[in-house]
Amino acid sequence: MKRTSRDIRTANRYEVLRQIIAESPTSRQELAAATGLSLATVATLVGELLDLRMITEVGFEDSAGGRPRGLVAVNASGGALIGVDIAETYVHVELFDLALNVLARADEDMRPGESRPEQVVGHVAAAVGSVVAQAGVEAARVLGVGVSVPGQVDRDSGVAEYAPNWDWHDVPLLDLLAEHIAYPLYLDNPLRACAVAELWFGAARGRGDAVVVNLGTGVGAGLALGGGLHRGVSNSAGEWGHTTLVLDGRPCHCGNHGCVETYVGAPGIMRNLSELDPGSALLCPQDQTATIDALARAVAGQDPVALKVVQDTARYLGAGIADLINLLNPEVVVLSSWVAARLGGPLLDEVRRAVARHALRRPLAATEIVLSPIPTDPVSLGAATFALEGALQSVGQRTARRPRAGSRTAPPA
Repeated sequence: MKRTSRDIRTANRYEVLRQIIAESPTSRQELAAATGLSLATVATLVGELLDLRMITEVGFEDSAGGRPRGLVAVNASGGALIGVDIAETYVHVELFDLALNVLARADEDMRPGESRPEQVVGHVAAAVGSVVAQAGVEAARVLGVGVSVPGQVDRDSGVAEYAPNWDWHDVPLLDLLAEHIAYPLYLDNPLRACAVAELWFGAARGRGDAVVVNLGTGVGAGLALGGGLHRGVSNSAGEWGHTTLVLDGRPCHCGNHGCVETYVGAPGIMRNLSELDPGSALLCPQDQTATIDALARAVAGQDPVALKVVQDTARYLGAGIADLINLLNPEVVVLSSWVAARLGGPLLDEVRRAVARHALRRPLAATEIVLSPIPTDPVSLGAATFALEGALQSVGQRTARRPRAGSRTAPPA
């Protein structure tokens, strides 16, 4: 879809604010150099952000042989953003200031069978209410709520089009949430959220091409190509978890067999464990989190069954990541989300060895494989940036009303 001049202006405004958040304090000249925009354009955009009180003037710095340069910094108290991470087993919500510091957190557990849209919406509404109350922020200061939901989404209409693990089809998620939440709402999925979080604050910062592998109940790959988020023509890029790893392999919720997700997602890892040791004390059949936690503790204790499960899982994961490296030639592959965080270094070491067996030498030599360094939940952080994008779309229009469909989110940065 062709971008309008307003779309381009919004994207430029977002990029300037992103740089200010990352590099506060900074000068207009430094912003022009970092963004590639003209100094005049940057000056105009900085003026708009000052008017919105998203940034503030913070003094001057000397310049070589010229007038002192004015410095600007993010105005952390100029607004609040909420990031919602809806996963298959939990809802995690964080409230941020404009510098994207976490001010409050809330969690809601979702038990098996609690995946009907109205149940999920109830958990989200409760957690959003909790973080606002904890932080004590006024409703008018909340610029928006970014919502990440697994599967394929239409971010303009706010519809969760397909979530295979829940068998959701065309769920009008933002309409349902708007009945309980009075703030502007913006929808996307965890692949995009993790990728943006790494671009802003993590291992992909300053990198032109990165792949963020999301390892949770579901599995996918957030893609940053050419310095920006890659969404694909229908916002469906990155569904790597549903590429075929084993012909005629394990059945997948998507209807196919042998998908990457069925071998390296949390349920797949549980199956790897049960096939290796059916009576294992590490296996909690109805509790993914407890099983992965027990596995991580056993690996730390050098339990041979646990070590073999991680090794087997890494064999599958390494083959899939090698495909991504051969195909996309990224500078960095980041292992993100809760399964990667819990299994940590032992999984990373085994994955690196497995990738080396499958990837072509030249692209592999140019690629780092690392764990996400982000200390908070990367999905909530990325979701909050979707709300920031949306807030910048209508300069000067700060209301608690939900935006109309089609105006909820800004173009990709």
